[in-house]
Amino acid sequence: MAKTKNSQKKNSPKKFAIIGLWVFGIALLATILLLVVKLLAVAKIYTLPNAQVFNWALGISAALIVLGVAFFALLDPQRVRELLTGRQARYGSNAAIMLLAFVGILLVVNILVLQNPGKPMDFTEDKQNSLAAETLDTLKALPASVQATAFYTSQTPSDTAQKLLENYKKQSNGKFDYVFIDPDQTPLLARQAGITGDGKIYLQMGDQHEIVSYASEQDITSALVRLMNPGQRTIYFLTGHGERDIQNAGDTAYTTGKSALEAKNYTVQSLNLIAQNQIPDNATAIVIAGPTQPISAAEQVLLQDYVSKGGALVVMEEPAPLTQFGNSPDPLAAYLAANWGIAFDNDIVIDTNTSQPVYAVAATYGNHPITEKLQGLVSFYPTARSLSIASNMPNQPTALVATINSAWGETDFASMQANGQVVFDQGVDVPGPLTLAVAAEDTTAGSHVVVFGDADFASNVFFNQYANGDIFINAIDWAAGQEQLINLKTPSAISRTLALPSSLWLLIMAISFLCILPGLVIAGGVISWLIRRSRG
Repeated sequence: MAKTKNSQKKNSPKKFAIIGLWVFGIALLATILLLVVKLLAVAKIYTLPNAQVFNWALGISAALIVLGVAFFALLDPQRVRELLTGRQARYGSNAAIMLLAFVGILLVVNILVLQNPGKPMDFTEDKQNSLAAETLDTLKALPASVQATAFYTSQTPSDTAQKLLENYKKQSNGKFDYVFIDPDQTPLLARQAGITGDGKIYLQMGDQHEIVSYASEQDITSALVRLMNPGQRTIYFLTGHGERDIQNAGDTAYTTGKSALEAKNYTVQSLNLIAQNQIPDNATAIVIAGPTQPISAAEQVLLQDYVSKGGALVVMEEPAPLTQFGNSPDPLAAYLAANWGIAFDNDIVIDTNTSQPVYAVAATYGNHPITEKLQGLVSFYPTARSLSIASNMPNQPTALVATINSAWGETDFASMQANGQVVFDQGVDVPGPLTLAVAAEDTTAGSHVVVFGDADFASNVFFNQYANGDIFINAIDWAAGQEQLINLKTPSAISRTLALPSSLWLLIMAISFLCILPGLVIAGGVISWLIRRSRG
């Protein structure tokens, strides 16, 4: 009889029911993991390599959960009844209800978030991931849809730009969208958009467009304001004194810079003051790029009158040996020195740390809107002259670019031309660091002046090298009052400093945590044991 019962137990299907539980457990774990991945994909944190295969796997794992439970119930129904009606079921049902409630809350929260993608929440204390109120007002006021095309190569990090553009998209109610394009892969598209360099954003609204040089909220919102207010902005390049050509291409010409300005929606024209004898009323800024002969006194009066009424002037003069100034007076230089405190030194900057000593490299940049986004970038100035800044001016000029300390301003031009050898002469040459570019502003009149001791840096052959083109465009943007059309009240980062306690308090804390607290726990245990023992 006993043998018969043992035989029945061995052949009982109940012993195979555990397989169903194993299938159920493994399938449940797999389903949970697949659902987590699915949520990450929906939130655009992870991209599924093959969505169809993934959905098949999720369906199969869910089906195995049901099959595993059914297999267990079919082979061991008695155990199922005990689980559903016994004491374990009562306690287990409470845990199951809590688990279902927790999962339900998570599902409801995720559904609400996914159904409201246009309302991102920023839980940072200083709201660093939120757009400024002025930006939100600008997006609300957009009269038409804006398409942003970000031109980023694989060498330039784009995470910050993508996060910022995504914020604009979410807050625009469908009026703002963006796409990233690698200009190395699609050079024709970049060229058609007028993109020079890397990390530029092209904004298109109808027939209007703007190019943003830096992925910052200030620059993008200012560009949107310009798109909504597409008034003509005309930049005039002075001619008649051997200035750089903006019409015909060549290594020393400025046609690349002209194209870059036109791509930013500027109108670029030539201005011959000798012939016209007046400055056009629509002049946003006047550029004097590398004259080989001095301007006349009459022209200087016209320029001075234009600037005094809120005009903008960008001047780039080469060292005297590279011009035909000779001993002729330079009314423009005299005006800049007397009225703005910016003087041209009679030298050629020598930087022996470079392969070509007459190429002056920017070692530091000043704190100014023109150069604030150039920190850490290189710009260089071939055959430049240094600038001096007066310290007693009411509108104190700002040095934009400075050389390394070991650079100097060579004044012995004859020796340079004779044998090409240059040596710093104490008391004769101008010691470094030297200033290569200066900006000044008359806040009362709204006038802007930018002066460079070099004109080669923005020529066609050097424009796209390093940050040369950027500082040229930035200078004109600032002079024309276009770099900051709207002041954003962005929140400042909250900095927190951990103040460590004194050595005495550290010692007290160490003794408390390592000795006193463990000692109290042990003493409590010993006392409890003694009390129980005394009670028998």
